[in-house]
Amino acid sequence: MSRNVPPYYYSASSASPISPGRVTTSRVELEHIGIAYVVLTFDLWLILSGSSLLGQASGFGFGLDWSIVALAAAAALTGFLCHELAHKIAAQRRHAWAEFRMFPMGLVLSVFTAFLGFLFAAPGATVVGGMRDLKEWGETSLAGPLTNLGFGFTFFAAAYGLGASGAIAFSGFAFYALTVLAFFNAWFAAFNMIPLGPLDGRKVLAWSAVRWTLTIILSAALAVFAYATLYLSRPLFIS
Repeated sequence: MSRNVPPYYYSASSASPISPGRVTTSRVELEHIGIAYVVLTFDLWLILSGSSLLGQASGFGFGLDWSIVALAAAAALTGFLCHELAHKIAAQRRHAWAEFRMFPMGLVLSVFTAFLGFLFAAPGATVVGGMRDLKEWGETSLAGPLTNLGFGFTFFAAAYGLGASGAIAFSGFAFYALTVLAFFNAWFAAFNMIPLGPLDGRKVLAWSAVRWTLTIILSAALAVFAYATLYLSRPLFIS
């Protein structure tokens, strides 16, 4: 394990370092991240389409609608896939080896909870080897949540722009889809910033309490506002 890196960090210390700026992958990584992406897309479709037990009981959902499939795929792409790629790129720019590895039981759990009507997902993690100190671990760990925040605020601003301009009805699908994407990205960032176990928050907090505090506050606030907007089916503070 690298110097100054506590043992709870999920790493592959035997991996060989790579040249800075070079992004590499492997067939194994592509298979793992592809499977995780498909499973998470299916999970989100179950929830958004109302096909879960909770959705069927409440009468909510769009059924087998390809627009909902596309929305689920976009949420998994921005919330999960880009999050993991951000970790990978940040690590490899620091000479470290980094590849995604799925957690099969975590994926099974995600499908089970999605059938119930909520999502608890532990699809896998970007395994890293070759980090030198807490600063590199912290910067690499923070890259994922910051990517989610970037997407989240962009989607939320676009939804509010549509609502404020009157370009669509507040209950229109475009407004709904943008707000869902904002919520999912914010929720994923906030969840990963919890300072427990192998989550990003534990590494970021060990490196910088200020950065951890700002990131989790922004993530949680955006998630709350996006959820409230979805619940009311209209932009907040706009009459």
